[in-house]
Amino acid sequence: MFKNIFKKKEKEKDEKPLLVTALLIHAAKMDENLTIEEENIIKKATSNLFKLEGKEADSVYNLAVIKEKNSNQILEYTKIIKNEEMSFRIKILELLWEIICSDKKVDSYESNLISRICGLLYISSKDAGEIKKKVKLNLIK
Repeated sequence: MFKNIFKKKEKEKDEKPLLVTALLIHAAKMDENLTIEEENIIKKATSNLFKLEGKEADSVYNLAVIKEKNSNQILEYTKIIKNEEMSFRIKILELLWEIICSDKKVDSYESNLISRICGLLYISSKDAGEIKKKVKLNLIK
């Protein structure tokens, strides 16, 4: 019994970079246009968050592209993230806003996605709004 618990936690840890990256890709594709800038933001974020380099980072990104293409449920991406510390969940939300705002416009589909993700990650609308303002200010600089 205990072996199964430890195996599950180990599997979740291994899946986290893949699921987070797939979520970021999903957000980038909401406007049906995954740009090079968005791709670079995602790759840099994945490398920084999970201390991945070179081929390992590329591999996670490529697997996440496939994962995102074959799935249409954000529940799958957020199931591990929601159990993380609030600071990690906030960081993910910051990255999502950075990706969505990178083209200088936010459409209703992107806003709706953020609202759904905030609910799944237990992040308040107030916090989400403050994070959006912060990201937009950083993009102006």
